[in-house]
Amino acid sequence: MKKKEIKKMTESEMLKNLESFKKDLFNLRFQKNNGQLKNPAKFKETRKNIARLNTIMKGKNA
Repeated sequence: MKKKEIKKMTESEMLKNLESFKKDLFNLRFQKNNGQLKNPAKFKETRKNIARLNTIMKGKNA
């Protein structure tokens, strides 16, 4: 998810996406432990998306 895309979102959409990414990260952890993870790069991408959303949300609240 690009920074430009996030800035166009409303706050409720950001929160919805944030929750979705957190659930994805949770599921990725289980897949890793069970040996079912097919794309390990998804971890890094998901963590970065969560960080981007948090950063932009903090900037809008300030």
